[in-house]
Amino acid sequence: MSRVELNMYLTFVLKVNLHSSGNSESYQQRLSRLEGDKESLVLQVSVLTDQVEAQGAKISDLQSSLVEHQHKLESTEEMLQQELLHRTSLENQKLSLMGEVSYLKIKLADMEGKQSHGAERQHKAEGLIKELKILKDKVEHLEDQKIQYEKKLKATKVKDECTINMNIPFSQWTKGQVCGWLEDYGLGQYLNLTRQWVENGQTLLSATPQDFEKEMGMKNPLHRKKLQLALNAFTTKVIEKSSELDHIWVTRWLDDIGLPQYKDQFHEARVDGRMIQYLTVNDLLTLKVTSQLHHLSIKCAIHVLHANKFNPNCLRRRPGEERQPSPSEVVQWSNHRVMEWLRAVDLAEYAPNLRGSGVHGGLIILEPRFSSETLALLLNIPPQKTLLRRHLATAFSALVGTQATQEKREYGNATGHVPLTTTAKVKPKKLGFTQFSHLRKRKPDESADYICPIDSGTLTVNGISRLPSAALRGLSPNLDRQPERREPLGIRARANSPKQ
Repeated sequence: MSRVELNMYLTFVLKVNLHSSGNSESYQQRLSRLEGDKESLVLQVSVLTDQVEAQGAKISDLQSSLVEHQHKLESTEEMLQQELLHRTSLENQKLSLMGEVSYLKIKLADMEGKQSHGAERQHKAEGLIKELKILKDKVEHLEDQKIQYEKKLKATKVKDECTINMNIPFSQWTKGQVCGWLEDYGLGQYLNLTRQWVENGQTLLSATPQDFEKEMGMKNPLHRKKLQLALNAFTTKVIEKSSELDHIWVTRWLDDIGLPQYKDQFHEARVDGRMIQYLTVNDLLTLKVTSQLHHLSIKCAIHVLHANKFNPNCLRRRPGEERQPSPSEVVQWSNHRVMEWLRAVDLAEYAPNLRGSGVHGGLIILEPRFSSETLALLLNIPPQKTLLRRHLATAFSALVGTQATQEKREYGNATGHVPLTTTAKVKPKKLGFTQFSHLRKRKPDESADYICPIDSGTLTVNGISRLPSAALRGLSPNLDRQPERREPLGIRARANSPKQ
């Protein structure tokens, strides 16, 4: 009901009430009562209007909610349709997979029938792999032997030629014989100038190092030394076992002792087995070997060759059947064999760090300053890994033996001891005037210049051929100051050994 209609209704009611009222009531009283009724009715109308508006708002919300539910219902119906399609697809896949499973079961049954034959084949394959590995090792060994035989054949050929010519003094050799010998000896690059200068063997015998440099163009001092040593052998007619080892063998020897980085320098200098005996500190510096540790490595390796009479196969490259090798066996270990030992004592991750380090069995056993701490430095084991270093020290002590461990401990505790480091360098020795004299005219006491003196006594300690005190000096500062400290261990130089 609108407000206009309400007013009209109230007016009508007032008129009716005016006519119906008796004379007992006055006009003013009736008017007052009607005004009160009017206000009451207006209040009721206002309340009813608010309720109508509230109901209208609820109706509007219900309509929007209904629309929203209709949308959800449509969406749900679409999802239901997709789910039905997906379920149908899965049913088809299930049927397909069941078919494949049936096929695989049939195939599995067939494979189980062949499994016994497969196991036999696998066993045979493993056996063949082992045999193949053995054959591979044998082939490598045969190849090494072949190379050695070829070298021996070549050396024998040279030796035979020398033997044939031994009846003829070298001084009477013809120019052609001298040039052929130089080419076989690895100095063929000097043939052109040699043919122009040499008349016979006497030309070389009477020549000085300055003549070799001037007339033959021999600038490399180690080439001159190589030639001088060979001429000295002809003069003295002494055949040394080391002369059978050519410069190709020396490059493989550098691999074995863990110093392959110097192969190019040694090959270029044509350093052979005979030259190894007469290498000096300055010779090694000429070959760009400046590390003190590498000098010691070469020194100990040369001593191992001396102790084994320059047997070309004296170094052990692969593990043998020994469970606990003795120090006398360890002293002949190559660098690769030492890395195999590290793998055996659960330090495989550090083993590759020994490549190019110069660490071999001879260095480990013969050098008193080489300790487990030195090895830990070379392996790059951090100082904070104390348990790992302690494990290495225990394994190292078991490897070198009781006496060598005691000797190394005494050197480490000696007054003025200088630890062996990986960065120490060797300084060249000052040469006197006598150093420029002809090699064949060297005085006996000048042999002390050699990195490993030839005349040093070979003594045995703990079943191991060891260097005497004099042979270990020069690169170990504490050895120069306290050589007599090693005597209680039974290591003494022979009375005629050279002094350094």
